[in-house]
Amino acid sequence: MGTRFDEHPILGTTERGRLVSFTYDGKTLQGYEGEPVAVALSAAGVKVHRYTAKRHEPRGIFCAIGRCTDCVMVVDGVPNVRTCMTPLTEGMRVQTQYGATATPFKDVATADEKGGTR
Repeated sequence: MGTRFDEHPILGTTERGRLVSFTYDGKTLQGYEGEPVAVALSAAGVKVHRYTAKRHEPRGIFCAIGRCTDCVMVVDGVPNVRTCMTPLTEGMRVQTQYGATATPFKDVATADEKGGTR
């Protein structure tokens, strides 16, 4: 599947909280409460977090310390949330970001259309 990071360069080693459910682009996934959203997504095999506004290029985890914006996603309706630093909570709604919104660009196929996880 994916990779779960057990240590974060800034947050250090996080104690695993309870297993919680959250949604990613409408699909129900699970992760550990308190771990960074990006870690839960990586463990589920999700590599693409957003597409750039100008050229619609995919981006995912790059620095993992909150300095860049490659991991930003729409979280609970709020765009530009750095998922590498945001703790996962029960029921969180996480969406791929397209430019500054959760509305897909017409030229970017969704994971379901491609037959796999972004």
